[in-house]
Amino acid sequence: MAEPVEKAKENAALQAVQDHFDPTARYIGIGSGSTIVFVVQAIKNRNEDLSRILFVPTGYQSRQVIVKAGLQAIQFDSLPRGVLLDLAFDGADEVDEDLNCIKGGGACLYQEKLVATHARKFICVADHRKLQSRLLSQWKKIPIEVEPLAAHSVLESLAALGSHQAIIRSGEMEKSGPIKTDQDNYIVDAKFKHPLHPRATTAEGVQGTGEDTQWAVEALAKEIKQIEGVLSVGLFCGLNGFEAKEAGKKIGGQKPVAAYFGMEDGSVVIRKAGEVDIVVSKQGEKT
Repeated sequence: MAEPVEKAKENAALQAVQDHFDPTARYIGIGSGSTIVFVVQAIKNRNEDLSRILFVPTGYQSRQVIVKAGLQAIQFDSLPRGVLLDLAFDGADEVDEDLNCIKGGGACLYQEKLVATHARKFICVADHRKLQSRLLSQWKKIPIEVEPLAAHSVLESLAALGSHQAIIRSGEMEKSGPIKTDQDNYIVDAKFKHPLHPRATTAEGVQGTGEDTQWAVEALAKEIKQIEGVLSVGLFCGLNGFEAKEAGKKIGGQKPVAAYFGMEDGSVVIRKAGEVDIVVSKQGEKT
């Protein structure tokens, strides 16, 4: 089972890099997770001069992937003031029909959101398991990065929003205690009763503001972010980079402008905002 999934990730990465990598870019964000290993390798294998490109990782793991590939890594806070990333590649735990994402399964949530919101465009790369119509369909929890002192009060506030089984994520060995992020924070995993609605109002008239534990993605993200002690919410929603620019905002796009999903049959599905999904066959034909 693992090998076909890895091949699907590789196919998605190859297509995403082919469509979006720009050798004239100065700054490129590199996210976290297993799919990103294939993205970095695809960039490395292009046989182009990459010496002037600086790659901005979202955590320790992605930094190591960049360095091992012989590419130049710099920390996010080394970016010149006012400069945006030309693009960013990252994965996701789940993506819905409107390109809202759940991210943070690898505990690099805060830096992932920093990079996404400071990129002109964010390209999501994933395998077929992450392609869903609504968030919380298969991936059943929302990662939330919280200040350790506030962790238990955050759990109480999440219960008031309908997440009665939220927990502080622990390491593989229980005795080692909670997992710490690169910022020395905790990750809370919050489960909700129903999958999230992509938009504020559904065709059935559901408002998505918590009535009967029915939430829309953006409304829930805003409620969680207002809880004291929450640093970042693992819902990437609202505007994408292009939409943020059109709205006159310097930064703020969280959603990908496109998502690439490697499928079981060797094809790649490309999802873009407001467009019909494109399927790229194993032979490279787009339909």
